Amino acid sequence: MPSLSDQLKRLDAHSSVSNEFRVRTFQGAFLSITTLVVIVYLISTELSFNFTATTNNHVHVNATTPDGLEIEFDVTFPNIRCALLSVDADDPTGQKQSLHIDKTHRVFKHRLKGGKIFGRRSKFELGDTFHQVEHLEDMARTKGLKEEDPKEKREEAQEEEEESSADDEEECGSCYGAEDEGECCNTCDDVKRAYSRKGWHLKDVHTVKQCKHLTDSKDEDGEGCNIHGIVALSTGGGNLHVTPGRGLEQMGTQKENMISISDFIVKAFESFNVSHTVNKIRFGREIPGHVHQLDGREQVIEDAYGMYQYYIQVVPTLYRFLNGTEIQTNQYSVTEHLRHVQPASSRGLPGVFFFYEVSALHVEIEEYRKGYIHFFTSVCAVVGGVFTFMGMADRMIYSRTKLGSGGNDHLG
Repeated sequence: MPSLSDQLKRLDAHSSVSNEFRVRTFQGAFLSITTLVVIVYLISTELSFNFTATTNNHVHVNATTPDGLEIEFDVTFPNIRCALLSVDADDPTGQKQSLHIDKTHRVFKHRLKGGKIFGRRSKFELGDTFHQVEHLEDMARTKGLKEEDPKEKREEAQEEEEESSADDEEECGSCYGAEDEGECCNTCDDVKRAYSRKGWHLKDVHTVKQCKHLTDSKDEDGEGCNIHGIVALSTGGGNLHVTPGRGLEQMGTQKENMISISDFIVKAFESFNVSHTVNKIRFGREIPGHVHQLDGREQVIEDAYGMYQYYIQVVPTLYRFLNGTEIQTNQYSVTEHLRHVQPASSRGLPGVFFFYEVSALHVEIEEYRKGYIHFFTSVCAVVGGVFTFMGMADRMIYSRTKLGSGGNDHLG
């Protein structure tokens, strides 16, 4: 009766062949080296594939409304002076959004000359933008300009104030009678806001100490402007826009060929070439691998006055890292439209509008790795598959070589 050891030997599926029965050939050596190289390469790719974090995307209907929407933007206008630009936001009904301004949420202007930034940046209050030609007509009337009359010219003497080197803020500036109890007006925009709250009209900003260092539009001829900042918007949709602002009040205060309301409107249109470059726009924190469609987008308007409109669909996104850390942010998709406007068309004023709408869908992106079990399974498949394939190739080559040599083998 065979022993237990002999019975187990019958189950050996990896029986060895004695060296005296092995036939060693040049092509066999070449295939062996090739086998080793292929196995090392495939194992290295499997190592990278199984231990590099990849993502799974899940889309579902958003059951809750986000608390707020933060937008960071950076737009360059090479042909518009900073004094003429203003930024504001409206809700879907056209009403002004209540924009919160603090140390984080601020908007800045930076003057450009020859495409390069110079001088110091200036922060300014949001609002006081004009959308319609009627707004310019009302401003022109308050400036004393008349209806169309080619024979009448308006002349108003005004001394040019020297630019002050004072900083934007002082310890507690005066609001010139418009302040509430304990209120300070440390910037020119603070004074304007206080007057607007009282319903008062600030006739000449150059008499205000905080405004003396600000440049007029006439001092910025040939310059461009970069506007950048962060603002908090409503999640109910609306638009953020860059359009003509109160800086237009400075037009026509000198001895210019501007004798009527229509001249004033045409001059405003000519001063507002909205060719621009969107350097950056974000609706939340950065996440790995996300591509921003509008970054570096340049739009040149040459044929006419234009109102450039971006329609942005904002998609709330949750990104979950391997360590469990989460980022709540937003992705977006965008379509664009150029609307041509003319001074007498009543279709609006030139400007750049970012219309946005928050999607009802919510995206969850989760990082994961396949892990060790999947890696070892792949390694076994790679090693076994390569050895089997190369073994078959070796036998086929050997058989053809044997037939070609007449079948003469010399062992040992």
